[in-house]
Amino acid sequence: METDTKILNAENDEQILDKPRIIIVTGMSGSGKTQACRFLEDLGYFCVDNLPPILIPKFVELCAHAVNSVSHVVFVVDTRSREFFDTLLQVLEDMDKNDRDYELIFMDASDDTIIRRYKETRRSHPMAPATRISDGVAKERARLESVRGKATYIIDTSNLTKADLREKIRRLFGIHEGDEMNISVLSFGFKYGMPLDADLVLDVRFLPNPFYIESMRHKSGAVPEVAAYIAEKPVTQEFLKRLDPMIEFLTPQYVREGKSQLVLAVGCTGGMHRSVFIAKHIFEMLKKKGYAVNLEHRDLMKNDVREV
Repeated sequence: METDTKILNAENDEQILDKPRIIIVTGMSGSGKTQACRFLEDLGYFCVDNLPPILIPKFVELCAHAVNSVSHVVFVVDTRSREFFDTLLQVLEDMDKNDRDYELIFMDASDDTIIRRYKETRRSHPMAPATRISDGVAKERARLESVRGKATYIIDTSNLTKADLREKIRRLFGIHEGDEMNISVLSFGFKYGMPLDADLVLDVRFLPNPFYIESMRHKSGAVPEVAAYIAEKPVTQEFLKRLDPMIEFLTPQYVREGKSQLVLAVGCTGGMHRSVFIAKHIFEMLKKKGYAVNLEHRDLMKNDVREV
């Protein structure tokens, strides 16, 4: 594929803006448009897939006058629109004349890569449903040549993993500075069921249980007296020595992998003492390290709690 000065590399071109943005995504079928749209949606954009280009200006106007204004919009436009697609160039020119700011992402990949992806999915190419995939790729590339020339960004996904593409999209189109993986630390009680959305589950029922001490039975694991009781035990200290390095190691690995959310669940029998203590410990550790993290005690108030 020819060299283009607007083709992006993962190492540069970071743009973090906090202003309204209109993004139009187009490009070769099989190049990753759908995946890019999903990543933009994860960043908070309102995404519209396969909209006829002629409707874009009207839709932008509707978004601007909505009760809750939608200011960050993504339109995915491609040859699936058939004859409607040919109006895209005229729409872009009209937006230029009316000083309507927009950014055009052209998703691309080598012919070999696109053909391989279609072979793997066993789907037919939209421009060659009854003939060879290579014929469809050639037809589409010729049809998109003029649109490619107007692209703000050309993203070649031939050698990108999904994580690479997500990171590139995040760096270029993050709505707010600091768009990153959100971590939820959740305490729960096994007797109330495991959280279905947990990515990691820690079972801390082996730790000493304050429930059997009358003065602590009705106090949560966040109460200093209860926390001190759990923390002073040798098994707890040994556990934390092993737990903290593991969390410190795993968290950046998930960030690097491109996860937008991580749910770390900590369970004990009732979700009142031990799980609350450990979950709070993990929350405070991650918060000190600068992660976007929140803490939730799912089952705490299902117990007979008199002091939290």
